Amino acid sequence: MPDADSSTIISVTDLTKTFDGITAVDHITFSVKAGEIFAFLGPNGAGKSTTIKMLTTLLHPTGGTISMGGHDPADSPHKVRRTFGIVFQDPSLDEELTAYENMEYHGILYNVQKDKRRQRTKELLTIVELWDRRDDLVKNFSGGMKRRLEIARGLLHHPSILFLDEPTLGLDPQTRNLIWNYIRELNKSEGVTVFFTTHYMEEAERVAERIAIIDQGKIVIQGTPDELKSRTKSASLEDAFIGLTGRNIRTEEPSSLDRLRVRRKFFRKPGR
Repeated sequence: MPDADSSTIISVTDLTKTFDGITAVDHITFSVKAGEIFAFLGPNGAGKSTTIKMLTTLLHPTGGTISMGGHDPADSPHKVRRTFGIVFQDPSLDEELTAYENMEYHGILYNVQKDKRRQRTKELLTIVELWDRRDDLVKNFSGGMKRRLEIARGLLHHPSILFLDEPTLGLDPQTRNLIWNYIRELNKSEGVTVFFTTHYMEEAERVAERIAIIDQGKIVIQGTPDELKSRTKSASLEDAFIGLTGRNIRTEEPSSLDRLRVRRKFFRKPGR
């Protein structure tokens, strides 16, 4: 059972999700403490995305319970959405707006009072070293700059939890290191709980305080990076991960964005 003390901010018990008779998430149980940096790892198709969608109110569970900051996503979705910020794997910024305008738009959506919104925008853009570029169009930003802006935007409404889905995917090592420095600093200075996924095992080993590995819909192990290595008698987290989940390459289901791209190409007129 997950911890029931007051320091637990995410509590999941016997969580299950089935689609047309196929079990994507199979009675998983775990908890995350407030202020913790928690990694949720697994191969493609293991159930990570489905779990995160249930935590963030995008999917309704088939069974089990979730508590996010003391609220049930199924019963109180609006309250739960107030508790978290999220950085998606696919880009979600409006590239025709400036960095500042993207922050403003997000703040208005979350009803952040104008003076607080603008003060918070300056604080966060300064932290991620984008204040001097606040009036530049996002379409002119590098991939790393866009990621930094998305992280700042996700924190604008003072969430207690920040979800990061592959936040450094495709970035060079220097930029990845810089982004994690920002995230750890924000975790320390604001006490924000970080729940992240990544396929960079060395990244998870270096950053996460605790890790849960999910495979075929079930959580197969939980613990600190050192505990996971010790239990599997592995020299690295990557060795432990492969030992637990196997060496076979998993097929990744196309995302909704991928399907949209396919439809757009299909319906595009020849020569356009």
